[in-house]
Amino acid sequence: MSASVSASKDGLESLQCRLTKSKKPLEIDPIERQIGRLLQRNSRAAGKFRIHVKRDDSQPAGVSVTWRECKEWSDWARLSEGAYLLRSNVADWTPEELWRTYIEAAFRAEKADLNLRPIWHHGDDRVEGHILVCFLAYALRNTLGGWQSRAGLGNSPRTLLKEMRKISSVDVLLPLTNGTELRLRCVAKPDEDHAMLLDRLGLRLPQRLRCEKAESEM
Repeated sequence: MSASVSASKDGLESLQCRLTKSKKPLEIDPIERQIGRLLQRNSRAAGKFRIHVKRDDSQPAGVSVTWRECKEWSDWARLSEGAYLLRSNVADWTPEELWRTYIEAAFRAEKADLNLRPIWHHGDDRVEGHILVCFLAYALRNTLGGWQSRAGLGNSPRTLLKEMRKISSVDVLLPLTNGTELRLRCVAKPDEDHAMLLDRLGLRLPQRLRCEKAESEM
């Protein structure tokens, strides 16, 4: 978080310095767009700054940029850092009811959509590792659902995952003169329907995947 705040502050100071040194009048609209791009690149810290762009005839640029840091944002960032938060528009449920409903939905998605099953572990580190993998799988599943919804493809990640499974990869083995072979893992070219689906999602398949062992003994 601090890196994002620092980058935003450095960008604002650089812009302010450029306006101060400018010898000719500048338009407000391009400056506002530049600030927008800066905050977009550092979106996690965007709420920390209250920025004002205005006409200022006291300097040659004719424009000035001022900002202040929002203490409320800093307090909230410090309170919420490292925490997993749920936000809902349901006002008549208790926090316990919201959390239980969310967890039950997550378990259903992991068992049905992701085919994850219980595995018995005998060490705390393995239990924590398993929980992390399940959480990451669920987060990626929801991210995919968000892409699907924004692309106008419905809200069923299960259907999308089913279609994605049809995209395959192939291993190409090339014999080398030293008696070993070179293994290249390539992604098969998707058919027309899958190509359209990927285009709607804004995704591009890699032409080649990295193998754990590029070369193997014959």
